[in-house]
Amino acid sequence: MMARTTKTKNEILQDLADEWCEETGSTSINTTELANWMMRERGWQPKRADAISVIKKELQVALREWFITDPQGRRVRLKHAQRVTRELKDGSHEQLMLWRDIRKATRPQMQAAFQQRRFGVVMDCHRLKIDVESYNENWNNSVNIQIEFDFTDDMYDLDHDGGEPDD
Repeated sequence: MMARTTKTKNEILQDLADEWCEETGSTSINTTELANWMMRERGWQPKRADAISVIKKELQVALREWFITDPQGRRVRLKHAQRVTRELKDGSHEQLMLWRDIRKATRPQMQAAFQQRRFGVVMDCHRLKIDVESYNENWNNSVNIQIEFDFTDDMYDLDHDGGEPDD
């Protein structure tokens, strides 16, 4: 098997982030400063597909942060994302996200959206677990950081202190 010689877009962006850190002497990345540097110093210009991607991300944030108050007085997310696959005319398939209104979506649509969102939470927790373990084993020179993944008490506190969870 031949080795891949071209870099992915993410690898190019990662290289540019490293280059910016070296040039500025920064050990942390401010993405606004990095983006300005990329445009100014490296002539980086977004392609149409990249501009559409930016708009899509902005829309996703807006839809994710759209809340209503339910009849019981709870603040609930109005729009929920469901990943679906559809067949194209040529027989191929594409994946897309459909945003559904909680008041109008069917039960199967909402169940799928909730399950997909739960899976995302599990994946985030798994990634956090791996990162904490690696930090503790390789770079932590003090007492190991312990992360609790049983959220029962957190959920209870959020339900009973009258506060809103941060999204």
